[in-house]
Amino acid sequence: MLPPCSIWIFGFLLLFLSPSPSAAEQNQQFAVDGKVLELDESNFEAAISTFDYIFVDFYAPWCGHCKRLSPELDKASVNLAVLKQPVVIAKVDADKYSRLASKYEIDGFPTLKIFMHGVPTDYYGPRKADLLVRFLKKFVASDVAILNSDSAISEFIEEAGKNFPIFIGFGLSESVISHLAVKYKKNAWFSVAKDFSDKTMEFYDFDKVPALVALHLSYNEQSIFYGPFEEKFLEDYIKQSLLPLVLPINQDSLKSLKDDKRKIVLTIVEDENDERSKGLVKLLKAAASANRDLVFAFVGFKQWQDFAESFDVSKKINLPMMIVWDGDEEYFSVIGSDSVEDEDQGSQITRFLKGYREGSVIQKHITSDAYKAFRNSMYMIGALILVLVVILVVTIMQSVKEEPSKEHVDHPGSSTSPSEAREALCPGDKEEKID
Repeated sequence: MLPPCSIWIFGFLLLFLSPSPSAAEQNQQFAVDGKVLELDESNFEAAISTFDYIFVDFYAPWCGHCKRLSPELDKASVNLAVLKQPVVIAKVDADKYSRLASKYEIDGFPTLKIFMHGVPTDYYGPRKADLLVRFLKKFVASDVAILNSDSAISEFIEEAGKNFPIFIGFGLSESVISHLAVKYKKNAWFSVAKDFSDKTMEFYDFDKVPALVALHLSYNEQSIFYGPFEEKFLEDYIKQSLLPLVLPINQDSLKSLKDDKRKIVLTIVEDENDERSKGLVKLLKAAASANRDLVFAFVGFKQWQDFAESFDVSKKINLPMMIVWDGDEEYFSVIGSDSVEDEDQGSQITRFLKGYREGSVIQKHITSDAYKAFRNSMYMIGALILVLVVILVVTIMQSVKEEPSKEHVDHPGSSTSPSEAREALCPGDKEEKID
């Protein structure tokens, strides 16, 4: 009969040397049946390696937005599972499985990511089931769609929808744009039209090729780039065209500014829905078109008072008012040109921009706790999770370093961890391992 220590080592070797499950065996635990998968730390990595495309909802059970999203994912999952290239939808309780949340930098709920061949990309698209299906069908398509007719162009635009800008290269080689299409795939749709009619050229208002047309359908905007098509100039155009000419600021659109390094010309109006504000936005669009090195944006005091008050705006201040913001805590007012009166607003906007470029400004800092709380909320959850993970790791390391008590050595059958049981059965192994 083998001594207890040898039995333990023999069993350990059997476990260690046992063949790992094959890919086919791993696949059997996941069924593409239209149901949303519930993943955890034990099967998450296997899932994202099993499926080419898997859409993951990192949620918290107490989150109201998560609860409203859940039935939409259930409906979308059925339609996505039957595609020629299926997209699987999965959910992870990121509040419970904090290590996964930390690994994938989950800083709010719900956070949505699509894993393409195991590589995660943030998802900011629509969340209603029908729009989600339409979006993901295109998301898993080619990086650059090849369009060979007028009807193919129309179908591509219809399928792409209005949530992200669309780039169409007319008479442009796919190789010219493919690298940037991969780089900015999460922000826009890209295509190359190989064959099109004069009617299409007239419709999209370009008169020569090659030409790259950028469309913002939700804002009824389009622009045209005729080159040069070297990567630097092409990328500058694409980056500047990812946002509309004048961006309405809200809690969702504010996130789209985080990767843009340009300064923001922010106009604060009383009510963004009244006719005076709409007329001012048209003038801002003209200014934005001539100043693409800046981002132009506007916000209504009525729509988001807390945000407007971050820039020392109150009900006593005459609106509209313009400032230049760095997207963080610093902003500038232009001396003598803050307020935009009702008369000749176009000239006032021009004077404001000239004053800013000439450095006739007063530097200020955001003091509003409300905005800082909103901004910090994007990072607080992730930081908290990281702290908890660090505490857990330190605790485990300390417990591993502790010597087993005499009681544990004398009574190896008592309630102990596997490592403690092994040390109790084979106390000499520890010294050998250290040596």
